[in-house]
Amino acid sequence: MPTSTRSGDVLSGRYRLIDLLSESGGGRFWRARDTVLERFVALHVIPESDPRAPALLEAARTSAAVVDPRILRVLDAKAEDGHCFVVNEWGTGISLDILVTHAGPLEAHNAAWLVADVADALAQAHDAGVTHGRLNPENVLIDGYGAVRIIGMCVDAALHGLSPGDVQGDLDDLGGLLYCALTGTWPGPSGSIVPAAPREGDCFLSPRQVRAGVPKPLDLMWRELSDPALRRPASGRRTTRRRRSDASEASGAHRIAAELLDFVGDPTHMQESLARAIPPINQIRPVWLPAMSDPLPHDASQDDIPVVPPVRRGDAADTDDTAAGTPEQADVSDAGTDLPEDQPRTEVNSVAEVPTEAGMPVFQGEDVTWLRTRSTPPPPPPPFEAPPERPLFAPDPPGGRAHRRTGATDRADTAHVGGPDDEGRPPGGYWPWEAGAPLVGDPLVGEELETEEHPVVPGRSWLRLAMAVGLALLVLCAVAVAFNLGRGRTLLGTENDAEPESSPAATASPTPLRTVDVRDFDPFGEDGAENPESVPNVLDGDVSTTWNTQTYKDQFGGPRGLKDGVGLLLDLGEVREVREVDVRLAGPGESTVELYVSDEPPDGAPEGEPAATATGAGRLTLVPGPSTTEGDAGDSTAPGDDGSSAEALSGRYVVLWWTALPKVPDGFRAEISEVVVRAQ
Repeated sequence: MPTSTRSGDVLSGRYRLIDLLSESGGGRFWRARDTVLERFVALHVIPESDPRAPALLEAARTSAAVVDPRILRVLDAKAEDGHCFVVNEWGTGISLDILVTHAGPLEAHNAAWLVADVADALAQAHDAGVTHGRLNPENVLIDGYGAVRIIGMCVDAALHGLSPGDVQGDLDDLGGLLYCALTGTWPGPSGSIVPAAPREGDCFLSPRQVRAGVPKPLDLMWRELSDPALRRPASGRRTTRRRRSDASEASGAHRIAAELLDFVGDPTHMQESLARAIPPINQIRPVWLPAMSDPLPHDASQDDIPVVPPVRRGDAADTDDTAAGTPEQADVSDAGTDLPEDQPRTEVNSVAEVPTEAGMPVFQGEDVTWLRTRSTPPPPPPPFEAPPERPLFAPDPPGGRAHRRTGATDRADTAHVGGPDDEGRPPGGYWPWEAGAPLVGDPLVGEELETEEHPVVPGRSWLRLAMAVGLALLVLCAVAVAFNLGRGRTLLGTENDAEPESSPAATASPTPLRTVDVRDFDPFGEDGAENPESVPNVLDGDVSTTWNTQTYKDQFGGPRGLKDGVGLLLDLGEVREVREVDVRLAGPGESTVELYVSDEPPDGAPEGEPAATATGAGRLTLVPGPSTTEGDAGDSTAPGDDGSSAEALSGRYVVLWWTALPKVPDGFRAEISEVVVRAQ
């Protein structure tokens, strides 16, 4: 029998495995869901043949004897179907190892409060004769409200193959938890992923040696718990600020809890303080960008900065003399070159006097100059030349003559191509209108004159010929098509295939059925009922009256689903050919509905391929057969490979099966106002 587990498996008929949290030593730790009580649980599972299986079951029975809200309870333990598993209560929060790893050590009072709460819960278990056996930081959980939960009581030690622990081992681990909360390192005997505490020889350094500022009472308490020579008997007592009762000193865990609470003092708001110490790990937080100040206006006075030449080695003496005489001024040349003697020199401030001024260095061998901003803006670019003005209309010809000439006149004027006529007109007419520009002819006349300056456009005659030929071919094709259609043939002249005769049943339009009996259909429910009192509302013809399913916490199907679906059963009274079913949904959200048609009433959940499936909101139309129909806010599909028209299914009973419900504020629920069945 297989012993491996994977996500989606169901153990003992009720625990559905969801997330694998850890795996070690042949054992697996899962987050599972109890499908009977609808809650999350923690599940440890190992093969039934594992040598640790008997000890694991015994540890689960022992842990069940402890009743304390701070200890996650054992809910179930079984060995069946090749698996041995223990089911624990599920807790949420952050473990101590992750807390100190991401946020660092805790503040002294928070650390004392945390370990005191763990010690008090452990004392209750010791009073019942139960020990933890492996109390490391991974087994201490802090939720978002600062409450402490202890994980793996007895069970974690059995899973790691350890023998049942003793009281002294739990007290040593309590000292390790205090050390871990104060320093962020782990000195305890049980294994942990927290970095090991620093040592000096064979001994661990005290918390005050590892982290400055650890209070001395907490440091002395850890020394007593870790050093056997300093341990006091359970009935021993040392002076504190508050006298404790003898009952609080009955066991070591009680004494540790009392001393830590004595250090804390007033416990008011300590739980809230511990909750605030938890970092927001894996939480989405908004990012606020700082506001940008407006840019300052440009200061043009800072632009007039001259170029300062380098100081040459040969001129070092002159420079020194100049600097000695006038420390604030120096003679400079243009771009590092000497000026002619007759050109006056400009006295400017030295760069040494303004070391923070912005500039660009220009290296020339061993010398360097600074390229400064221009003192005067560059001249603007030359203006663009305006295009020559052209008249919008042609100039009036002299003597009041018309702009266009007749064909006869154009033919008569062809003799003037070489130059203007007697009236000064350019040859060929008035286009272009500029004087002296010869024309190539008048296109309205149909004659074109070719000159060297204005050649005739090539291809124009061929374009006209191609257009004429294309028009002739188009007319010829139209005549051929009309001739073939007149002879009763196809467009290409072939014979028409015989059209299949349409049956009267296929052409007849389906009609809505009025005499339909409907009831709720819930084969997975305990009583088989799904709000039966409002089911008749779906056939009353009033969209204001509705029937709705129950409200479910999870969606149907999947690893978390309680059941696979719920639906309505419609009795047509006799066997009919179902053409389509209209479903009108109320409320927002999308549903998925499947259609099943049968001759006999179903005795369980629908099986096999549905006749049609629809997904959407508003009005859904389900059409049986190999077709696809779109509704107002969804689509309906039926199985099939071709795209032929809908085929009716014969049957008396119609099942509308909801496999997905719309999301509502308190869970998942579908609301149906009307259902119409069309059949023949």
